[in-house]
Amino acid sequence: MSLSEIVSQVQKAEMEANRPIGSTRIIAVSKLQPNARVLGLLAEGHTEFGENRVQEATGKWPEFLTTYPQTKLHLLGPLQSNKARQALQLFDCIHSIDRTSLVTRIVRIADEIGSCPDLFVQVNTGEETQKSGVSPGETDQLIAEIRKYNLPLLGLMCIPPFDEEPALHFGLLANLARRNGLSNLSMGMSNDFDSAVRMGATHIRVGTAIFGERDYSKR
Repeated sequence: MSLSEIVSQVQKAEMEANRPIGSTRIIAVSKLQPNARVLGLLAEGHTEFGENRVQEATGKWPEFLTTYPQTKLHLLGPLQSNKARQALQLFDCIHSIDRTSLVTRIVRIADEIGSCPDLFVQVNTGEETQKSGVSPGETDQLIAEIRKYNLPLLGLMCIPPFDEEPALHFGLLANLARRNGLSNLSMGMSNDFDSAVRMGATHIRVGTAIFGERDYSKR
């Protein structure tokens, strides 16, 4: 599917949900994609990209950003505390804040370097043991912790369980955000972004639908 086709599909979902056209940002997930594919999309003028691993991103994006400095880079995968400094220096937005200790680490580094990316709290809406994210029941407490330090918290993020109806999880995330006065929702991927847009997603994370299948042998 081309980027223009995805944009059209997103706009159709926005119209049907009575949302403003263009209110959903499309993050092209470039993890494990060949550089040629990523550069092709950059050349088309797309400016929002997402990576799952700090190490992979630092291996390619500093060079890309010299040619395409308008690009906004999003960290979508789990953030280890020992990678926090690199993440804060490279990414414009981090979607995977999920614990108080990470918040404390970010505060310390942000004070040192004088800046902080925008942040999303990742909520493990399915409470899956193998998945990152704060539980729904502990989300309010983590949000309060982030706000205590006046960090730039934009909203909430989730990745629904593979075998469950994603709309149920999108609804849960939207309710948690509303309760906490947050207006941004990072939800929806290649196979369910249409539903996410209809339920209020402001950021969707689309990888294989744009780039094609990933080469996991290069992990």
